[in-house]
Amino acid sequence: MRTPIYTGLLGGSFNPAHGGHRRITLFAMKALGLDEAWWLVSPGNPLKPKKGMAPLGARVDSARVKARRAPIRVTAIERELGTVYTADTLMKIVRRYPKRRFVWLMGSDNLAQFHRWKDWRRIARTMPIAVIARPGYDAHAVTSPATAWLRPYRVPAARLRNRGSWSAPALVYLAFDPDPRSATALRSGEPDWANAYLAANPRDAVTRKVISGDPA
Repeated sequence: MRTPIYTGLLGGSFNPAHGGHRRITLFAMKALGLDEAWWLVSPGNPLKPKKGMAPLGARVDSARVKARRAPIRVTAIERELGTVYTADTLMKIVRRYPKRRFVWLMGSDNLAQFHRWKDWRRIARTMPIAVIARPGYDAHAVTSPATAWLRPYRVPAARLRNRGSWSAPALVYLAFDPDPRSATALRSGEPDWANAYLAANPRDAVTRKVISGDPA
């Protein structure tokens, strides 16, 4: 019987990708004993304004640059799946890749607003969730409605490292030296950052399809 590939999923706009994405991903992989991670570059985030959003190809290519020489695959698989909401995306990914075991990676800023996500309880029932500390958001995350619902399912990271005991719902907190970098700050300092990537037509590392530089 083939051994499952244990895979972390980090979703986001990656507008642009930065070293903080890489750092928290590698930290989570080590803490949870993962084989690899996928960065799910969203064609369009329902909770974020479209204004200021760089074309999908540019965002994917910026993520590919930051993921170099790491066991991280950059994908815009939502475009192929035809999904908009994370709950639908994760359900389809689990069905499409039954030989993998997935864990959803999110920062504490996302946990603080997780109860606003469509079908967030379904997300929690689809795969374990690992929450990574982010400066300024931890207090809100601890008191959020989603945290209250997930509290009975909180487990130590060692439970996920023990690969025979993966189940959902499961909530793991990963505390480490937080990384203050953010895409918002990078855009503020370099508003034309995407110009360097507009000519790129990167290949999706999961679906192997070429992603054009057309706007999302």
